[in-house]
Amino acid sequence: MSQASQPINCVRRRERAVVDDAWIRAFLRDAPHGIVATECDGQPFMNPLIFVYDEAAHAIYFHTGRKGRIFANVAKNPRVCFNACKMLGLISKPDAFSFDVAYESVIVFGRVRIVEDEAEATAALRAALEKYFPHLRYGEDYTPITAEQLRPVAVQCLQIESWSAKQNYG
Repeated sequence: MSQASQPINCVRRRERAVVDDAWIRAFLRDAPHGIVATECDGQPFMNPLIFVYDEAAHAIYFHTGRKGRIFANVAKNPRVCFNACKMLGLISKPDAFSFDVAYESVIVFGRVRIVEDEAEATAALRAALEKYFPHLRYGEDYTPITAEQLRPVAVQCLQIESWSAKQNYG
């Protein structure tokens, strides 16, 4: 069976596949950044971003501008692919063909929706602030998020339909 006829979350190199959902959830909680892939009129686009994984919602939240490429693309086609990965090092071998990269990676497939509910959007942004600035206290070290600040922001929720993970430690 060709790779194209496999499910989208099928890992070709089975020896590198991670099938432990707990490992995947932990990886997504801790990964420092990701890349979202969108499509518009047959043209693929990839954009790096910061994100937060909400385990209870089985979703990834991120934010963009309401006038940006990601916002425009998901308005036309909400299906996206998301990748978070960590490069752990380079692996040299006696022959050039065997050189490799040590890594951990998760790919997520799903649909994005724009979060219109102010409480949900605020909670997602607050979770991101807590992830990236854990040493600062919301409402003490910086002001709380206001409705006015939310207007130009598009908080987006990637509802996870499937995922796959790979690791290579050499």
